[in-house]
Amino acid sequence: MKQDEALRISFQVMTEIAIIGHLADTALAKTLPEELSVAGFGVLNHFVRLGVEAESPARLARAFQVTKGAMTYTLQQLEAHGYVKISADPKDARAKLVRITAQGRKARDIGAASVRPGMLALLKAFGAEEFAKALPFLIKLRQALDAARD
Repeated sequence: MKQDEALRISFQVMTEIAIIGHLADTALAKTLPEELSVAGFGVLNHFVRLGVEAESPARLARAFQVTKGAMTYTLQQLEAHGYVKISADPKDARAKLVRITAQGRKARDIGAASVRPGMLALLKAFGAEEFAKALPFLIKLRQALDAARD
């Protein structure tokens, strides 16, 4: 395949992924409890998915590639609903640590369950095999983009 064609296809793939991400976020927002934003759900899911006990707000902002201000706003909303606890870092009094609470885990689980009907519809339409075939490429692509961002 010639370079121009390869670039066109790779750009098209990235465009499709961006559109899929937007559509997925919009669908997720419609199913989440009113007080839980897509960004907030992402933070709660981050803690659960990675098994993280505590993270600094700055590290969370870097992980989500948002400003510290945007992350602070999201964390304040989560803390107001009891989904996270923000406390001083015992190793550095100037720093803060964020921890997910039991209520936050429950909210994340409710959010994850809310997308189940949509996921079942996608599985019915495409089959589990299609998702399984796509996953290795998507993981490698995410890892390459993640490594290149810093």
